[in-house]
Amino acid sequence: MEPGKKELLDLYGNRLRMRVCGICITDNRILMVGHRLVGPEKVFWSPPGGGMQFGESAPQAVSREFFEETGLTVEVGDMLFVNEFVAPPLHAVELFFQIKSVSGTLQTGSDPEFSKGNQIIQDVRFMDMSEIKVLPETQVHSIFKDCETLYDLLSIRGYVGKKNNN
Repeated sequence: MEPGKKELLDLYGNRLRMRVCGICITDNRILMVGHRLVGPEKVFWSPPGGGMQFGESAPQAVSREFFEETGLTVEVGDMLFVNEFVAPPLHAVELFFQIKSVSGTLQTGSDPEFSKGNQIIQDVRFMDMSEIKVLPETQVHSIFKDCETLYDLLSIRGYVGKKNNN
């Protein structure tokens, strides 16, 4: 097993995580983070986000995660929906927030939980839905499965439910 994959499973495998994620749309494109070593094809695109830390509010966690992963400072808006992500051995409850505004310069950030040589973030960029929809379902977050437009994504409310994200 690759060292980075082992580190991923050691950190997050076989335990429930509380995650926060942000939906940041600019010029009809959504900000996405490309991860390596995640998913069956070892490529996985999702909105920026990550685990909450003890004592941190969900909006504080979204702001911190955006800065770590993208270099952007954000204003967190309303909570949109809750998704349960299950792709054994990974299992997370994800709170999705709308991002109201951003400042700074977009850059590919890092994940402080991972060692320098095993970073899983490989790309950060704005994508339109046509780019997302041509990706294999196994390479993109399940929230996009039933969305044809970014408006569809912003319209999701409540509990999305347990998904098999293999």
